Amino acid sequence: MERERYRYGVWWIAAMGLLLAANLQTGLVGAEPPPAEPVRLIFDTDMGNDIDDALALGVIHALQSRGECQLLAVTVSKDNEFAAPFCDLVNTFYRRGKIPVGVVRQGQTPENSRYIQEPCLAKDDGQLRYPRTLLSGKDAPEATGLLRQVLSRQPDASVVMVVVGFSTNISRLLESPADSHSPLTGRALVAQKCKLLSMMAGNFAERGREKEYNVYVDLAAAKNVFTNWPTPIVASGFEIGSAITFPATSIENDFRYVKHHPLSEAYRLYQKMPYDRQTWDLTSVLYAVRPDRGYFGVSLTGTIAVDDKQITQFTAGPTGRQRYLTVNPDQIVRVREALVQLASQPP
Repeated sequence: MERERYRYGVWWIAAMGLLLAANLQTGLVGAEPPPAEPVRLIFDTDMGNDIDDALALGVIHALQSRGECQLLAVTVSKDNEFAAPFCDLVNTFYRRGKIPVGVVRQGQTPENSRYIQEPCLAKDDGQLRYPRTLLSGKDAPEATGLLRQVLSRQPDASVVMVVVGFSTNISRLLESPADSHSPLTGRALVAQKCKLLSMMAGNFAERGREKEYNVYVDLAAAKNVFTNWPTPIVASGFEIGSAITFPATSIENDFRYVKHHPLSEAYRLYQKMPYDRQTWDLTSVLYAVRPDRGYFGVSLTGTIAVDDKQITQFTAGPTGRQRYLTVNPDQIVRVREALVQLASQPP
């Protein structure tokens, strides 16, 4: 009996050893899950109208440096000659000057903005303070064509669109015909290549709701997108970014690792310091790349529409594919900490 127990014990140890070796070889024991593929991101912005666009672009670069996303292109919905060059100089500052930048033609808000104009023109010892390739928005490709080109080259259902300005460019994308980049119409191309639209748009607060800037400035475009965009939409409403402010103390202290930083310089030019600014656009970026981190709550599915007073209305329903973000006090603290750390992260 003892001999049989011994022989059984030896067999069991040998069997377990073989199983352990096999598991180690296949990575089943003590192995971490393979890293997720970086989110393929297109950033559409009205850069120059508010400083949160600039901070949002910095957050994207920090997330890309961490391997969490890949910025495929930037498209601009502000029709000003300095908007695209400013995006290009920020991309170049973060050592990604080859990212293409497209611009709207005959778009909204052509007014100048100090925070995009002065960094583009600033020189030190006769040289541009912030080197870039794109000297004028007039030299940039038109946004709709660039969007079609970039999307056509991506795997199916792989692209997240982040729109933090007017819906002008993506509305025109939906209406675009087949071209040399793709035989598909714009809507069919979006349906094939995109998986999510994360947008800063609307106002979903329960009380005192008012019309929201990104919606009413190009109302027809916003209505078209809410009605015809073929993938899920998650909107970060006005109330979300209003509840989470970016601290002036971070601008004053966390960007000093270089003599000149385009984000902190732009922030100082936008308003008189010190001031804390709302993080509207940054929240859409954070959700787009980190949707499962618990930074935000998300509403039930439904549909978003714009009423006769230009106010967004949400109607819950099982057939809808649109939702909006919510946030509680604990999440506000977490989101602010994450955004400060990301926006100030060195290249």
